[in-house]
This record gives sequence, structure tokens and C-alpha cells, in this order.
Amino acid sequence: MLENGPESLTNLSDVSRLGQALINRIFDFVGGAFAPHQMKRLAKAEAESDLIKAKSRIEISALELRAMSRSRAEEVRYQANMEKIVGKAIPQLNEDSNPDQLDDDWIVNFFDKSRVVSKENMQDLWARILAGEANNPGSYSTRTVNSLASIAKSEAETFSRLCELRWTIGSTVSEPLVFSTSDAIYDDRGLDYRALSELDSIGLISFDGLTGFRRLGMERVTSAIYCGRKLMLEFKNQRDNELSIGHVIFTKTGRELASICGASLVEGFWEYVCQKLRSMDSVKTLHE
Repeated sequence: MLENGPESLTNLSDVSRLGQALINRIFDFVGGAFAPHQMKRLAKAEAESDLIKAKSRIEISALELRAMSRSRAEEVRYQANMEKIVGKAIPQLNEDSNPDQLDDDWIVNFFDKSRVVSKENMQDLWARILAGEANNPGSYSTRTVNSLASIAKSEAETFSRLCELRWTIGSTVSEPLVFSTSDAIYDDRGLDYRALSELDSIGLISFDGLTGFRRLGMERVTSAIYCGRKLMLEFKNQRDNELSIGHVIFTKTGRELASICGASLVEGFWEYVCQKLRSMDSVKTLHE
């Protein structure tokens, strides 16, 4: 797997300059996990185990042999997981990416958490974080990395569905618009009160099922964008307008994780939100 050193990490025949830089950076600080001597050590352990079995040395118990076998299998599985994540991250590096700026402690913590991830779709998420951090160091905090490590697959899927409801209203910050969990547009996607409460409990969103949240200090004419489609809102007041944005907003961790979730248009959601906006007293007109 790593017979030729770090350059063979991703098993790619043609690794880009930036990809090689990322591999080298990881090799520097994850040490044994990617070093050739790691595989030599494992091979040596296996050879010693075979020799011990052949000679039937009584000082080594069957329990110890099983422990050695388990340890080797675990190391190989972790290695494969880490290499897959790095391989998926390399194509996502920007031309101006600088993997050398990755923080030492961040790298060690990232691979300590991600090495146990074997599911393909979850490895995709980890790869996006690794590439995103290499492209723009500081984009993903250690807390966000640790949060992703603790999220169950079902929770990640729920969060991804919520992220498909993001609108950007009057700023560069996007929030999911959830006006009523009892409405079919949410219930059909499994985004009911219980699901949103669970996302709140794991720190990805703030969910207020009663009064909700409002955007304050908005200009008279403000843009609202959903999946690249723009809507212009005109408020009744010249300035300092308020707008209800529903019952959910992202936490800092949730916003960082939302940035790695794809944006897919939900059929009927544009029309649903437009209808909600038209019913608000603060909004005068809407036009595309």
C-alpha cells in the first residue's frame, strides 16, 4: 500500500503538484500512519506471529496471537480509510491552495477522527473538509471536525436535506427557511419537530419552535437567492426593516458543515417561500 513512500498514498498514477504537496504535508505530521516503516512493522508482526505458531512456543498464548491479528487488521483498515479520504480530497484542491499552511494539530486531530470512517458517502464529506481547509486554512474548526466525527449517518442525512432549503437573504450568509414543521414541504422530507430538535441537540442548528428568528436592519430593497435563482424583496419602510426567516438558523459548526453539503433544488420550495413572503406584513412586493 505504501511500499514506495508517501507518493503512493492515493494510488493515483498522476498526482498533481498540489496533490503531492498535500500528501507530503500529511506525511510530515501523521507520521507512522503513512510511513513505509509502518507497513514493514505490520509485516514483521505477521511474520513473527507465523513463526510463533510454527514453533508452538508456550510463552505466547492464543489470546496474544488473536490480539496481534486484530491489531494488524485494524491498522490496515484505518490506513485504507485515510488513503481514500486523501485521494478524494486531491481533485478538490484549488490552484491557489497551500497545504503547507495546514495546522499541525488540526491534521493530527483530523486523521485521528476520520480514520475510522469507512462508508463512502461519509468519506466524501471528510474529503471536502480536508480540501476546504487546505484551500482556505481556518475554514473548519477543530470543534467542527469533532462534531462530524460524532454525527450518525441518519443525522448527517437529515442535516443534508435541511441544507437544501438554504436561502441567502440580504447578505452572504445562507440560512434554511423553515416556517412551519407541519407543512408538507418539510414533513415529506423528514424535517419534522423531532428531527430538527435532534439537530439542535447535537449543535448543528438553533431551533425555536415557537417565535422563530428575524433578520433585522434590512434595506428597503433586498435580494433573496435560492439555488442561483434571485428574487427581489421590497419592504414598506425605507430602512431598518425586519423579516421573519423561520424557526431554524445554523450554529457556527452547522454553517461550516453546511458549506460541504451540495445545493440541490427542492421542487416546489421556491413557490412555497414566495407565498410565505407575500403573506408577511413587512414585505410590500416581490419580483424576479
